[in-house]
Amino acid sequence: MNPIKELEINKIYEASTSLVWNAWTDPEQLRQWWGPDNVDIAECEVDLRVGGRFYIVMVAGEAMGPYKGVRWPMDARYTIVEENLKLSYDAKAWTEGQEKTTQIDQTTHIELFDEGNKTRILLKATINNTGPNAKMAVEGMEMGFNQQLKKLEKFLE
Repeated sequence: MNPIKELEINKIYEASTSLVWNAWTDPEQLRQWWGPDNVDIAECEVDLRVGGRFYIVMVAGEAMGPYKGVRWPMDARYTIVEENLKLSYDAKAWTEGQEKTTQIDQTTHIELFDEGNKTRILLKATINNTGPNAKMAVEGMEMGFNQQLKKLEKFLE
C-alpha cells in the first residue's frame, strides 16, 4: 500500500542526546511540549519497550476558537526502542467521538544523532490510512510537527 503522505524533518537542538531522549520518552516531560500550538495534554502514558503503549490526548485550547475543548487521542505501540538512538511507533489518532471518520494511521520514526554538545533529530512520519474526514489533519501534518518540534526546542532551553 502506498502512503498517503510522508514527511521528513531534520532539527538540531542545543542539548545532549540523553536530554532529548528523555523529553521524548518521559510522560511528565512530554506533557510540557507535545503537540502543535494551543493544545494542552490531558493524558499521557508511556510503556517504553517494543510492543509497549504510548497514549496521549491533546485538548484544543481557547486560542483554537471553535475547536476549544476538542480532544484528539493518539494510541500507539512502540516498534523500535533503542535508548538515546531510535524511537519508532505505529499510531492511530482521531477526534474524540468521531473515530471512524477522522482516524489517521501513522508511523513515526525518530533518530537522534550526537553532534558534540548538540543533538540532531531526524523525524520521519508516514500516514498510511485515513478516515474520510481526516483531510484537514493530513494537510496540517507538516505545520503541526514543526510547531511541536519548536515547542520541544523551547522546552529544552
